[in-house]
Amino acid sequence: MAHSRARPNPADGKAPVRRVAAVVAVLFLLIGAFGFVPGVTHPFSDLRFAGHHSGALLFDAFQVSGLHNLVHLLFGIAGLAMSRTVTLARAYLVGGGAVYLVLWLYGLAVDPDSGANFLPLNAADNWLHLGLGVGMIALGVLTARRAPA
Repeated sequence: MAHSRARPNPADGKAPVRRVAAVVAVLFLLIGAFGFVPGVTHPFSDLRFAGHHSGALLFDAFQVSGLHNLVHLLFGIAGLAMSRTVTLARAYLVGGGAVYLVLWLYGLAVDPDSGANFLPLNAADNWLHLGLGVGMIALGVLTARRAPA
């Protein structure tokens, strides 16, 4: 006896690259929101809007500021919007991955105690940005491939 769902699965028929882009976007939205939650971001009283003087750490590891959190939220919103088509979803993953690789290089080059460290970034952020850059590019390339004819 075949069973049918009461509601269709919204992922049915959706290209893998679109699903992956949407999942990545939701993760960015969650991380951006968590950056504004006391306890998840600690010490919350040290959270500044921007700059290297923000002493708040997300998950006790990643240095964040209000601007940093807003960038994550905007990146998530952009990803959800771009996950509507295969071409835009791939562009989000590959282009976003490239942005994170540039941010990784920036984090390696910038003096953490200077005004140029406006996001702010620490060593944990740098490693995360490298992983995000490589991972997003790989996901964009591998999930957008067409099946052989």
